[in-house]
Amino acid sequence: MSRAMTARARVLGTADDHSDRPLRPAVRGPYTWPVAEYRTPEYHPAFEEYCEAIYELREDEVEVIQARIADRLEVSRPAVSEMIRRMEHQGLVSIDGTVRLTPDGSRLAERVVRRHRLAERLLTDILGLSWAEAHKEAGRWEHVISDSVEQAIDRLLGEPTTCPHGNPIPGSDYHAPETVALSTLAVGDPFTVSRIPEELEFAPGLLEFLEEASVLPGTSGTITASSPDGTTTIQVGESHVGVGAFASARILVAAG
Repeated sequence: MSRAMTARARVLGTADDHSDRPLRPAVRGPYTWPVAEYRTPEYHPAFEEYCEAIYELREDEVEVIQARIADRLEVSRPAVSEMIRRMEHQGLVSIDGTVRLTPDGSRLAERVVRRHRLAERLLTDILGLSWAEAHKEAGRWEHVISDSVEQAIDRLLGEPTTCPHGNPIPGSDYHAPETVALSTLAVGDPFTVSRIPEELEFAPGLLEFLEEASVLPGTSGTITASSPDGTTTIQVGESHVGVGAFASARILVAAG
């Protein structure tokens, strides 16, 4: 993915990523709850990539160990180990068996995730890009959107609370609905898609498949079959769609 390639270029690339520059004082942002009181030097793309990856893994309730980060960013484990050491020195992460963001690391991650998800909204809702295209482009935009442009995008979009896949935008007035995994429902149960977790956005071809099958947040359907291999077959409109075990265990839906 673009974010993985960006991280790999910064991490494996060079000594000119400015990772040792001092942090600037925090600046209060315009959000409902204060997630963005953090300003990085120009720029810390590698630090941003890693903080974002750690944040999203935690959000998906995945244990954050260095191997998981390496898989998410598609970089080598030695590169991850070196980067985590540098981030620990900068006060962005702490390690207690797993990797955790410090308050400074969390603020940086939330700002990057916010900008990524706002960019995805703009690219899909206004510019008409597909989910997969928007996800790729937003991976570039998240590092260069300024405070004023972020505020303008938020106003233009009407202060959205989720990205196109239903994941919450940090700093928005998001309230988590009651959801269950699609795989937990029985044949005949109705549901409404609520959220496609970030983890699924990194599965090759899956975003394209779900979008083409209209498995979108807000779409209603019914469970029509459950196979021994974990595949869940659903009816959405007039179409029957088989959703594999990996995806059906992670897609969140509102039952009923």
